[in-house]
Amino acid sequence: MRAFVVAALRSRLSALGIALTTASALIFLGLILLEVLGALKNPYIGIVIFVIMPVLFVLGLLLIPIGLWLDRRRGAGAAEAWPTFDFRNTTHRRMLMFVLVATIVNLTIIAMASVGAVEYTESQTFCGQVCHTPMEPEFTAHQSGPHARVHCVSCHVGPGPGGFLTAKMNGTRQLWLVATGGYSRPIPTPIEGLPGVVATCEQCHTPDRYVGDVVKEFYEHGDDEANTQTKTVATLKVGGAFAGSGTGAGIHWHMNRANVVEYVTLDESREKIPYVRVTTADGKVREYFAEGVTSETIAGKASRRMDCLDCHTRPAHTFETSPGRAVDEALGRGAMSASIPFLRREAVRALAAEYPSRDVALAQIEQTLRASLRSGSSTPIDEAELRRAIGVTKAIYQRSVFPTMKIGWGTYKVQSGHTSSDGCFRCHDDEHKTREGVAISQECEMCHTIE
Repeated sequence: MRAFVVAALRSRLSALGIALTTASALIFLGLILLEVLGALKNPYIGIVIFVIMPVLFVLGLLLIPIGLWLDRRRGAGAAEAWPTFDFRNTTHRRMLMFVLVATIVNLTIIAMASVGAVEYTESQTFCGQVCHTPMEPEFTAHQSGPHARVHCVSCHVGPGPGGFLTAKMNGTRQLWLVATGGYSRPIPTPIEGLPGVVATCEQCHTPDRYVGDVVKEFYEHGDDEANTQTKTVATLKVGGAFAGSGTGAGIHWHMNRANVVEYVTLDESREKIPYVRVTTADGKVREYFAEGVTSETIAGKASRRMDCLDCHTRPAHTFETSPGRAVDEALGRGAMSASIPFLRREAVRALAAEYPSRDVALAQIEQTLRASLRSGSSTPIDEAELRRAIGVTKAIYQRSVFPTMKIGWGTYKVQSGHTSSDGCFRCHDDEHKTREGVAISQECEMCHTIE
């Protein structure tokens, strides 16, 4: 046995494997301790701990037998016999105990690394910050949205081993695209490949629940000196299912499990919907065709059952749709002061301009606002209010426009409504009709009332 160990140390490749395994194991355990103590904050440190160190550790283990095999093949170890164990020999027993303990330690390190790697690759840090450039817009929008506490994997990884395996295969492909720079700019919003809403959205949101009316306030401001405010109060008839009855009312009627709403779309973004088929709880079927569309037009095209994501197209990654709406909202909620003359006009103008980079944009926005607001006012402007207004305007830009990823105002449309996109009007346009001439209504008060 001792001769076997001596042979391993005599082989350069095996000796390298022993050194590599030992060093990577010690570094791995040391980094784990530092992470537990909270001393490591860099988002990339997880790659070192759970990917690089375990790979080096396993590589070292493999080099040990490979080195011995190569030496024996070359004849360098021809005189060395394979190790024999004599359990009556104290040295042999100690050596065997050492091998067993080393094996247990090795397996423990590999198990820790495997569990840590899975947890790390499913963390918000890995998803949003390691793949920084392509995922920065998604990560930024997620942090400031209503789903900020929902982990990425809750929506992007399906249930069970199949969902896990699919996600890891997709992740490997995506890492390759990041490494080679072959990812799309901007990242598309596909519906295929995502886990079904039953396994994601409906883990928190119940479709067969009656919500009723929801009151929302919307603000608009003029481009005049006073930033004159107009407030619109809308009562949204969200409605929902009447539990156990197979019927429902309001916007969420579409989500009543007793009804089946299917449609055919002509584009990946689901902007053009030429055909809708509705099957109600009593088994009645109604087919609606857009103007000029026939059965032959849609023959062979795949249909999709409507679910949450057909209206709430980007529920966890929502971007501002226009500089005007973003500034109006900020003024309406008091994030910046409407007492600054022409603030709405100048903030929108600064945000709507095109800039070559993020750094240039932030510098230009501040310079532009300071110059235009002070020159356009006959009264002194409070410096603290001006700084706050500039900070809010820059923050709007930072969470809405990403030049590197070619994301600007309106790049990603939100279909829950019809103010910034066709939204509801993709179907509710009075032009989708049955063969008998019955149209999908565009009656406003089906969904909301305005004060």
